[in-house]
Amino acid sequence: MNILERIAATRDWSEDERLVLDQVRRVTEDVIRPNAAKYDKSGDFPWDNVKALNDLGLNGIFVPDAYGGSPMSYRLYLEVVSIISEACASTGIIYATVFHGMKPLIEFGSEEQKTRLLPRIAEGGLGALAITEPGAGSDATGMKTSFTPDGDDIIINGGKTFISNGDVSDLYLLFGKWSEIEDSRKSISVLILERDAPGLSFGKREEKMGHKASSTVPLRFDNCRVPRANLLGQPGDGLKILLASLNRSRPSIAAHACGIARGAFDDMITYTNDRVQSGRAVLDFQGNQFLVADLASELAMVEKWIDHVADLVEAGEADFGMEASIAKMRASDLAMRMATEAVQMHGGYGYCADYRVERLMRDAKITQIWEGTNQIHRQLIGRSFRVK
Repeated sequence: MNILERIAATRDWSEDERLVLDQVRRVTEDVIRPNAAKYDKSGDFPWDNVKALNDLGLNGIFVPDAYGGSPMSYRLYLEVVSIISEACASTGIIYATVFHGMKPLIEFGSEEQKTRLLPRIAEGGLGALAITEPGAGSDATGMKTSFTPDGDDIIINGGKTFISNGDVSDLYLLFGKWSEIEDSRKSISVLILERDAPGLSFGKREEKMGHKASSTVPLRFDNCRVPRANLLGQPGDGLKILLASLNRSRPSIAAHACGIARGAFDDMITYTNDRVQSGRAVLDFQGNQFLVADLASELAMVEKWIDHVADLVEAGEADFGMEASIAKMRASDLAMRMATEAVQMHGGYGYCADYRVERLMRDAKITQIWEGTNQIHRQLIGRSFRVK
C-alpha cells in the first residue's frame, strides 16, 4: 500500500459520509468523467453533469435542513469537490462556486432571506460570487459598483468581470459600495441578486485556456433594481462578510486544485508503469522515482493540511485565514507542478489532446490565480511574521 492509499484508508468517514462519497464516485465514473473531454472541446456548459449532481442532492450537504438541505461536514464537502474536480475540473468549479456564493447567505442572512432564497439552492439551483471588477482584482476594496438606496429598493450601477457561473446562476452574492458612505472600505456592502432583476445583463462568455466548460462572463448593472430586503446585514457590513466568505472558499479552491493534482498523478503513475523504454518501465528509472517521491509526498501533505483546515472549521475556529491561504497556495502550486510533470513524463503524447494530462495542465493554471493570486497569499502569510 503506497502512502496515498494509506492516507485514504485512515480517513475517518461516518457511514452516511461514506455513502455520499460512494454515490459521488459512481456518478463521476458513469457520467462526469466520460463527458469531460467532450465538454472541454465544445465549450458547452455541462448541464448533464450538473443534473447528475443535482440528482444526488449535493447542494443539500451545505444547506441547513430548515431550508430543504441535509447538511453534512465541511470536510465532506471539500472531498466531494476534489472527487468531482479530478473527473472534470469545469464541473468541479461549477459546483464549488455555488457554495462560495451561497455560504455567506447561510451564515449572515436573515431568517426571512434564508427561508425565501435557500430552498431553490437546495433543490439544485446555481449560485455565483460577484466581487471582481476590471479595476479591482486582488484589491477588492477598489471596486466601483454602486448601491444607491431608493425607498424599498437598491439601485445598482457598474459591472463585474470574470464571474464563474455568471450567466447560468439563479442567485448571486454581489458586492458593491453603499453610495451614502464615503469611506472606501466602510462602504462595502453585499446583497443577494436574483437572476430576473431588471437592469441585469451579461457579457459574452470568456474563451479561456482551461475550464472551458465552465461559464465565465461579465455582469452589467444599468440602474438594476433589487429589493432592499435582499441586503445582507447592514450597509457597510460587506468587508466583514467578504473576508469570512473568502476564508471558506479558499480551502474549497484548494480541494478543487487537489482534485486536479490527484488526476495528474494517477495518469502519470499509470503511464510510467505501462510505458517501456530501453527494456524497462519508465517508472523503473531512478530519476523518475525521485520525482514521483517528491510529488507523492507533497500531495500527501496537501491532503492532510486541507483536512486540518476543515477540522478548524468544524471546531468553530473563528480565525483560520492564514491556514486557508496556505491550503490554497500550496494546493494550487502543486496542481500546476503535478500537471506539468505529468505532461513531461508522458513525453510527446502528453502534449496531445488524446491524453488527459494536456487538459489537466490547462485547467491547473487558473487555480494559482483566482481566489487571490498566490503572490497575494505569500504576502499575507509572510507579513503575518512582521513584528509590530
